[in-house]
Amino acid sequence: MRAERVADQIREELRSLLEYEAKDPRLGFLTVTRVRVTPDLQAAHVHYTTPETVQRRDTSRGLERAAPFLRRALAMRLQLRHTPELLFHYDEALEQQERVEQLLQEIAAERAARPTDSDDDDKAE
Repeated sequence: MRAERVADQIREELRSLLEYEAKDPRLGFLTVTRVRVTPDLQAAHVHYTTPETVQRRDTSRGLERAAPFLRRALAMRLQLRHTPELLFHYDEALEQQERVEQLLQEIAAERAARPTDSDDDDKAE
């Protein structure tokens, strides 16, 4: 339960830090989607997305470079004995969801283009 509370706090503070205080232009279009904190509060797994037009590799490098600054800023804002290490992961869930939706639309289009069995029965009579 405490890890979830800390994760929520970290997510909100990171959003604010990235929007208002991070100077690296590679982080300008970054969206923090979720944060998972280990039960011992030693590490925070920060999941993020970027628009398609932004290079993932550049964003990843920007986050690696900004991690010490972000961790120090979190230490000042959060009332914790130990500030978790920040581990950044690109969140592919949105892309996967879009791909599933695209596949479902393709299936629906194929079904609509195909004659149904009842149409064949009507022609046989």
